[in-house]
Amino acid sequence: MAITSRNKISVQFSMSGMSDIVFLLLIFFMITSTLIHPTALKLLLPKGSSQTSAKPLTTVSITRDLQYYIEDQPVAFENLEAALRDKIGDAKETYVSLHTDKTVPVEHVVKVMNIAKNNQYKLILATNPK
Repeated sequence: MAITSRNKISVQFSMSGMSDIVFLLLIFFMITSTLIHPTALKLLLPKGSSQTSAKPLTTVSITRDLQYYIEDQPVAFENLEAALRDKIGDAKETYVSLHTDKTVPVEHVVKVMNIAKNNQYKLILATNPK
């Protein structure tokens, strides 16, 4: 009489636990990536269709009430050029991103453009995609 064992060891490997972990990590990274903002200022940027691949060294923001910021630090316009020089130093190929609310008059944007031109900074005007 042959005695057979009732407990057979399965040779198959289940991947369902691994796929659950992968999907949970995917959801986690999608949620955290949408929470990261380059600037904490609320600006309604103008719409544009072109994109640039240059990475700016710093950002200058102009709010609708004409307050100037370098990244998230408020700066008076009279001190903007000196603060940019301190922030950037003597870096080569310097890109500065300009974030302005779409209600800001053009003359204030041109003032910042003139500062960038005088210091040989390359200026990127930030826009929202169309």
